[in-house]
Order: sequence, then structure tokens, then C-alpha cells
Amino acid sequence: QLVESGGGLVQPGGSLTLSCSASGDTWDYYAIGWFRQAPGKEREGIACISLSSGKTYYADPLEGRFTISRDTAKNTVNLQMNSAKPEDTADYYCAAADRPGWHLLRTDDYSPWGQGTQVTVSS
Repeated sequence: QLVESGGGLVQPGGSLTLSCSASGDTWDYYAIGWFRQAPGKEREGIACISLSSGKTYYADPLEGRFTISRDTAKNTVNLQMNSAKPEDTADYYCAAADRPGWHLLRTDDYSPWGQGTQVTVSS
């Protein structure tokens, strides 16, 4: 089971870091991805990181403002958001890729999912 933390209110132009941890501190998956879903919109992939190689992947429209990383000391996968925009307001989820050949844009490649953490960008 995955658990997200770090959501909340951030001002436009500000930064926020979300964390994803696994219950039992086990990461027996291929990759960890971060996704978000805004009200009335489909869930979209933001970034993912391979747990074997550390290679990172980003959705093209979001690359540059988001950074995914793994903190091995804390056993978390983090997502840093910079230059926050009101359109970044959404529920943010982390999920584990449970099969080889996973792809950031295929949400079916991911299970389990966390419960989500809400991020609101507003002044």
C-alpha cells in the first residue's frame, strides 16, 4: 500500500514537495509514478522513476516544473513542484508499476495506488 503526504495550499509561483511511502517499507515494484486528477478531468501522469535504474520520465507538458526523485534514506519517492500555477490544483496520487514494460501514460500499468493528497494553488 502506498501513502502520499505533503499536499496543501501553495501560492502561485511557489514550490511544494510531495512524498510517497510504502507501508512496510518495501518497494517490490518496477517503478513509482506520480499522477494527478483535477476536478472534471481525467487522471494524468506527471513523472515516474524506475526503481532498478533510477531513470526518470516526465510527461512532456510538465517537464521542467516537476522533479521526481527517490530518497533511499527515508525510503520515499518525492515529487517537487516548482513555479506552481492555479491549474496545478488537483488530487495527486502515487502508484507502483507492477509489470515490466510499464509506461507513464498507461495508468493500467500501475497498482496499487495511494489514496491521494490534495494540492491547491491559490493566493
